[in-house]
Amino acid sequence: MKKLLSFLFFISMSFSAVAQEAGLDQKIDQAFKPVSDFFNTVIFFPVFGTPFVLILLVGSALFFTIYFGFPNIRHFGAAINVVRGKYDDLEGQGGVHKSEVNEVDGDLPDTIKDESEEGEVSHFQALATAVSGTVGNGNIAGVALAIALGGPGATFWMIICGLLGMSTKFVECTLGVQYRDVDENGVVFGGPMYYIKKGLANKGFVQLGKVAAALFAIFCIGGSFGGGNAAQSNQATIVLKELLGLESTIAGTMIGLVLAVLVGIIIIGGIKRIASVTEKIVPFMAVLYIVACLYIILSNFTLIDDAIGTIFREAFNPRAAGVGGVIGVLLIGFRRAAFSNEAGAGSASIAHSAVKTKHSASEGLVALLEPFIDTVLICSMTALVIVIFNMGGYFEYGGVNGVVMIDGLPYEGAGITSQAFANYIPYSSIFLTVAVVLFAVSTMISWSYYGLQSWKFLFGRGKRTDLTYKVLFLVFIVIGAAASMDSIWAFSDAMIFAMVFPNMIGLYFLFPEVKQLLRTYLKAIKG
Repeated sequence: MKKLLSFLFFISMSFSAVAQEAGLDQKIDQAFKPVSDFFNTVIFFPVFGTPFVLILLVGSALFFTIYFGFPNIRHFGAAINVVRGKYDDLEGQGGVHKSEVNEVDGDLPDTIKDESEEGEVSHFQALATAVSGTVGNGNIAGVALAIALGGPGATFWMIICGLLGMSTKFVECTLGVQYRDVDENGVVFGGPMYYIKKGLANKGFVQLGKVAAALFAIFCIGGSFGGGNAAQSNQATIVLKELLGLESTIAGTMIGLVLAVLVGIIIIGGIKRIASVTEKIVPFMAVLYIVACLYIILSNFTLIDDAIGTIFREAFNPRAAGVGGVIGVLLIGFRRAAFSNEAGAGSASIAHSAVKTKHSASEGLVALLEPFIDTVLICSMTALVIVIFNMGGYFEYGGVNGVVMIDGLPYEGAGITSQAFANYIPYSSIFLTVAVVLFAVSTMISWSYYGLQSWKFLFGRGKRTDLTYKVLFLVFIVIGAAASMDSIWAFSDAMIFAMVFPNMIGLYFLFPEVKQLLRTYLKAIKG
């Protein structure tokens, strides 16, 4: 750990030394731009004027919703009961065994229990870890970006995408548990790369499975460095610099170093320590943030119906400049919702696959709660706060690259949300800064696990492999803190959406199995 921290300190000092003279933030932007431009061109190629990846995501979510008989509605209550432990007697918890070594692949020996067949963490811990990977600055900065670009109507389409995405999450996370690997020490390895490879091999498509699984792992690593890391540290740095009145790139790199140290201490412990942290941070920060949003919304009770009416009306008749009509605002809403809840990207199934259960569908039901919490609940709260705030005419919708002018000053992402909060809550800048930082840290620690699992899938499960990935991950925290929002989010979008294509190959080959697994589990519940 000391060597890792020393290395990070060296990286940060190197960045800081050249920052002023060499224009570090511009150099980072130039490095990211060719990659993000290439992937965005390939991934978002249009079909009838609409990016194919969005057609694939939303179309698949609608198909799964209908095929499984609206599980996002019919089984919502059962999902709540699974999380609260009502059906734990069905999970078949066995005896206890402990490893005799000091540490096994990042897991603490005194926490390796009941794992050889059932998994590593509880339903609640798996949900908390996965939610912490999605409930991040996409809920604060991403929502503000969507509204700034597409106007209030983007919120409506974000909610629709979130509701449909619940069904996709159910399918991919059921498969994540069904096809996971568990080694002799009880350590779980799961996610799309495993159900793609093993599931397609069972269907006779061995080579396709290998190639698609490897591609997913590569894109997931890119996503862990981008949207799950650099984009998070970028937004955390923006609000911290604003609160502290700092402007220099040096300040950004130093903030990045502090975040890297904090995240490094947590991720060294593996999924057990990650789960133990996220199960405390996620409920705390989510409840705190929701209470603050409710305070603002209820304080403006007479404006709620106007805000909801505006959101619904502008979903079909947008007035944001340059949005491109209904299709334009729909695409903005879907794109930000897909980035926020990641339904279809498959990342969350990596966390859910570590759950203690003998019924794969039980965790699939738990997973469908994730887009509801992330997009339908928290994103909607943020949107209502911003829309109510802007009824005072503080900025014009349709800002260039998501940047809007408020009182003559430019604001983007979390900065817009911060201004909305500041209008109603004294000292809210402190509160929102804490919220953004907590969201960022929780997202980074969850995505470190996603990326590490993908890294191990490609390069093996040794300790050196483990350390190499973690060092790179922590370095990207510092890089993200020094870069601009535009370049980081473009790269992040590209990596997250690239994961969709190989993941969907697995889902479309294997979704019939999920129906049987669900039928078996529902029968067990009724019995």
